[in-house]
Amino acid sequence: MKKFIRYLTLTISKYFFPFYNSKDIKLLFKNLEKGETKGKEVAMFVGGCVRNHLQSKKIEDIDIATIFTPDEVKKKLQHSKFKIIDTGIEHGSVTVVLENKKFELTTLRKDIRTDGRHAEIETIDNWKEDSKRRDFTINAIYLNKKGKIFDPQQGINDLNNKVVKFIGDPQTRIEEDFLRIIRFLRFSIQYNSVVEHTTVKAIKLKLNGIKNLSKERVLSELQKILKLENFFKLIDNKELLEIFCLVFPEFKKIDRFKNFSLIKNHIENSEILLLAILLVDLKGNHEYFSHKYKVSNKVHENLYLLGNKFRDSKFDKEFFKKKLKNNLYNIGVKNLKILFCLNLLDKKKIASKEISFFQVIEKIFIPKFPFDGKFLIKKGIQEGKKIGKILKEAERFWVENNFNLSSEEIETIIKKNSSTN
Repeated sequence: MKKFIRYLTLTISKYFFPFYNSKDIKLLFKNLEKGETKGKEVAMFVGGCVRNHLQSKKIEDIDIATIFTPDEVKKKLQHSKFKIIDTGIEHGSVTVVLENKKFELTTLRKDIRTDGRHAEIETIDNWKEDSKRRDFTINAIYLNKKGKIFDPQQGINDLNNKVVKFIGDPQTRIEEDFLRIIRFLRFSIQYNSVVEHTTVKAIKLKLNGIKNLSKERVLSELQKILKLENFFKLIDNKELLEIFCLVFPEFKKIDRFKNFSLIKNHIENSEILLLAILLVDLKGNHEYFSHKYKVSNKVHENLYLLGNKFRDSKFDKEFFKKKLKNNLYNIGVKNLKILFCLNLLDKKKIASKEISFFQVIEKIFIPKFPFDGKFLIKKGIQEGKKIGKILKEAERFWVENNFNLSSEEIETIIKKNSSTN
């Protein structure tokens, strides 16, 4: 019901308050059109904002194609309210900023030479030629400032039919930039697309090209894939699943998604959850992934913790029983629910009674550790390191004793540590 209401609201907004009628966008186009022949298209929207507009979805990033080079854009906007950031000059792109709004402007171009990673470009002022160098037909739909569509590659038809199709010959498009294989995966998963046999064949033939890409670019695309609302449905699309597993062979536990739909509403979706489902096992596979893709320290530390605790949960029969409260205190609700999720998904069948355990985890009350540094200072402990040592030992004792620590017991811990250097 919520999804329908959201769709209805966005559909009404699309017709009565389209995004291209915003004050900021009108001001931007007014500046770009200064001194130009009236009626000439100097800039049009393209990419995700156009697709989302056509499908009455929320619009976030706004990409604009323009006949002007970055230097010409800067000149047009030099006395305006807009600030310009050089984000991709080598690709003919700049980011135009007004307060908290950002617009990505890219010059119309065609690729002269490519090596699968980088392209030598030539700026042009021909909209149809610009469309030919884009990756997919659904990414080559243009929308002008009045809402008029220019669709030289018949992308709207493919969008309506949920088909992600390369423009021209798939192998040629892939050879220009091997990242397009992963982008194909992303859009195909997003639209739950039916994959054409010729496209699968072209991707398999060019799969080795991914090795030439920087791990940063691959990881960035993967993170976008993991953010897709229906990512878990990949398990039901045989053709897409095959390509995904060829691109990311380290995701050895992807079969866990077979039963994920049964529990997805009982756990918060996140990048860490999905990576844990895909990676965490008893062989340390998550460590290999973290090293290969040089993930952030936060992601690495989280996967490391989950990997260690997953092992504990498999070999300690009391992990989700007598030790539940202790584990909840030590690693938090979010991580404990992920571990329970992994254990459920490793089963062939999941009973509804087992799923209800998520609610049990949420209802457990964890008290706050009753002692702090101020308490110890009042007791005459001044040294910082000693305070930390006493608190650490006291907290451990408190947790192990079912969150109980008497006045006599804390005094004993203080005396023991005060008498040692």
